[in-house]
Amino acid sequence: MGPHPAVAAIRLAVRRVLHDILTAHTAEQISGQTTHERPSEPLVLVACSGGADSVALASALAFEAPKLGIRAGGITVDHGLQPGSDLRAEEVVLRLRELGLHPAESVAVSVGRGGGPEAAARDARYAALDVAAERLGAAAILLGHTRDDQAETVLLGLARGSGIRSLSGMAAVSGAGGRYRRPFLHIDRQTARKACMVQSLPVWDDPHNTDPAYTRSRLRHEGLPALEKALGKGVVEALARTAQLSRDDADALDAWASQAEASVRDASGLLECAKLYALPPAVRRRILRRAAIEAGAPAGSLFARHIEEVDRLITGWRGQGAINLPGKVVAQRQGGRLVIRQG
Repeated sequence: MGPHPAVAAIRLAVRRVLHDILTAHTAEQISGQTTHERPSEPLVLVACSGGADSVALASALAFEAPKLGIRAGGITVDHGLQPGSDLRAEEVVLRLRELGLHPAESVAVSVGRGGGPEAAARDARYAALDVAAERLGAAAILLGHTRDDQAETVLLGLARGSGIRSLSGMAAVSGAGGRYRRPFLHIDRQTARKACMVQSLPVWDDPHNTDPAYTRSRLRHEGLPALEKALGKGVVEALARTAQLSRDDADALDAWASQAEASVRDASGLLECAKLYALPPAVRRRILRRAAIEAGAPAGSLFARHIEEVDRLITGWRGQGAINLPGKVVAQRQGGRLVIRQG
């Protein structure tokens, strides 16, 4: 008799990702070594909070990695946002070691205030994971984001109103060199929780996940259930599918913009307004956004409304003055050219 269907599902998802990591690692090793050396065993880490999603992921990694000749380890990040968080982190480390993961470590971070509490915690967490991956020489870090998390991310992007890139949710592969992998984007949260239950794995439910002070928590406990009540139970799956379709479209438009950019610049490298005007808006605005970032505008502070204002210098030219952008960047039209530079 095989494993419970929930356990089989999480293991299969992890096995597929580990195969990809192993293939990439082996190719990298072979290309950079002599024929007398054997490829080393890659280290794959799981980022584990102690919640059901990441504990299920840790259990699947511990089961699958040794069969493929992969070393499996785990990292938990102590954000220091709740009393006793250091003790909770140590408990998670013990759980990871009990599963057979080595190394298993806790990393404490200091969470800033930039961009709100959720964004600040996320930034601190990824910075710590990046440092841990470099220090330990990890080939990849697995993250336990599920299909439900993806649906929430799409809805948050929709609320921001910032185009299809914000609707494309989380990528299955992201980070420097494809460091971060999300095996569970096609698995629902309930399957991960069930996998923990049938394996008798203790899990911790973060009180922040039910705190209405947090936007994602309100969406999870109020917004999505209301949508499911109004539209039916397939909402989460449909939103996750929307993320993938949006990502494919956004990638195609980004590639088009990259190819078109050279053709709209003059000999001195300035953007020609007439040539920009001839491009589809989605392509043109990508070129404008990239030019603003290259001039020093911080990507995280550059919103759709900023790019729309710059776009009007091309599509609705009435002799208007310069547009001020984040990072003290200024965009203005001069003699049929668009100049974007530090003010």
